[in-house]
Amino acid sequence: MRLKNKIALITGGSSGIGRESAILFAQEGAKVIVTDINDEGGQETVKMIQEAGGEATYFHADVAKANDCQAMVKHAEDTYGALHILFNNAGIMHNDDGNAMSTEEAVFDLTMNINVKGVFFGCKYGIPALQRAGGGSIINTASFVAHLGAATPQIAYTASKGAVLAMTRELAIIHARENIRVNALCPGPLRTELLMKFLNTEAKKQRRLVHIPMGRFGEAKEMAKAALFLASDDSSYTTGTEFLVDGGITAAYVTPE
Repeated sequence: MRLKNKIALITGGSSGIGRESAILFAQEGAKVIVTDINDEGGQETVKMIQEAGGEATYFHADVAKANDCQAMVKHAEDTYGALHILFNNAGIMHNDDGNAMSTEEAVFDLTMNINVKGVFFGCKYGIPALQRAGGGSIINTASFVAHLGAATPQIAYTASKGAVLAMTRELAIIHARENIRVNALCPGPLRTELLMKFLNTEAKKQRRLVHIPMGRFGEAKEMAKAALFLASDDSSYTTGTEFLVDGGITAAYVTPE
């Protein structure tokens, strides 16, 4: 088991990458704290883990609120005695996120509060816990759009993921001598509820698919396996990276026929 005796906290664990990662991490021996604002979905994730013989708890936390992030880390340490893996995965892609002219300030602020401040707060309170544990791994969910402009305008989301990537690099350098690794998982377009709600017409889906050399959307389970690598000692010499798992989209100038 690649995460035996490890304690992992995963934000946004009610669905998508967060849920699949929580399930996989538990299968690999971790005790998992699932956090979200969707209590029903988060508790369902925990139930799935427990029914498969794993160990997990649910904790309600809005990552845009400092107090909630402080409390979720405290819950991890109070419940399991330590924290070794912090997966700052929670994020949104607002349906009204468009170009600079059409996107309302409130949509931009909400996106930045969750996608960027949520990572900042997770690290603000999570890093001291990892220090107390003697080190560990932080994974921040960024995106391929931190590298490329999106074919379908989503200015707030793109800006937020660029910020996550930059923050990841700096945190990695600051804590590299403390046995704390910090990496960014950069998924390509995925067949998750988050993206499918945004790409809500067949035309929008095709505008995105035409750029992916593999010709398909990725799956949340594939991202969970990438996150497992970053969480485990298999990536012990890996920090400050932008782990692109994107079907080749960032490597392509033109897509194959």
